[in-house]
Amino acid sequence: MEAKPRRRTRERILELSLRLFNEIGEPNVTTTTIADEMAISPGNLYYHFRNKDDIINSLFAQFEGEIEKRMQFSEGRPTIEEVWLYLQHMADFLWTYRFFYRDLNDLLSRNRTLETHFKQIIGHKVRFARSLCEQLVEDGQMLATPDEITVISTNVGVIATYWLSYQFVMNPRQYNDQEAIRKELHQASQQILSIMAPYLKGRSREMFDDLVRRRFTLSMLKADVPEVVTIVAVADKAEDAAVDEEIGKDKSGKKALDIDEDSLSAQNAEQHIPHVATKLAKTPKTIKPIKTAKMEKIPKSSTAKAPRNRLK
Repeated sequence: MEAKPRRRTRERILELSLRLFNEIGEPNVTTTTIADEMAISPGNLYYHFRNKDDIINSLFAQFEGEIEKRMQFSEGRPTIEEVWLYLQHMADFLWTYRFFYRDLNDLLSRNRTLETHFKQIIGHKVRFARSLCEQLVEDGQMLATPDEITVISTNVGVIATYWLSYQFVMNPRQYNDQEAIRKELHQASQQILSIMAPYLKGRSREMFDDLVRRRFTLSMLKADVPEVVTIVAVADKAEDAAVDEEIGKDKSGKKALDIDEDSLSAQNAEQHIPHVATKLAKTPKTIKPIKTAKMEKIPKSSTAKAPRNRLK
């Protein structure tokens, strides 16, 4: 069996630099840090890259080439659900190069190449959003004027570009919490569709409402919110049977549900517990009122009367 060819030093430097930039932030990484992590001399690193900006530019060239390929739908008219799945797919891709978005302002302030090319990428995102809105209008699934489409597409470009920067400002202590950052990146999908939601109509609006409802239901079940458990518990038996079948409970009543929040990006997302979402939206038939403690009345005879001041 032939051994795999050893990766070139240049490729290893780029791979390690990308990991360090993502994990601890590009401003916190120096060429010395990269050389030490790779166990090579700084001279060896400078043989392949003149400085850190040269490494960043090489990584950006990879990123730019890949994102250009991804900013397009397959043939046909995409539905809102397909747009959702596409945004989740893009979030996974951007996660690979997240430092570009999290440290964007710092990078643009000192790197002329990124300043020019990133502006082009943002412009491409805005045009992509505009094209999507125009298709929905043509299909009768969206009601928006050309001026409104301009505003919508611009806002989509802003959210798609600066969402991670916003989350870092709001939660600076989660900077090194990789799972938290990834979760916030996926939330940008809902934020983007929410910008379009007020203008959607017909089937597209129904799809959006269904996506939001399912996401809310999954987040509540994952968080094990008591109110959700109570509402489900007091529903009528006929609905319970339907829900039990959907969420995978066995005959013994043991819970067999194990749905990850990110599973909404799967192609079969619409099959995840649809009846539970409907159930949560209904008012339960019988809910026992919360009993409050009654205060005992103090007999009048037991109260001490304050003596009146009498003038003598």
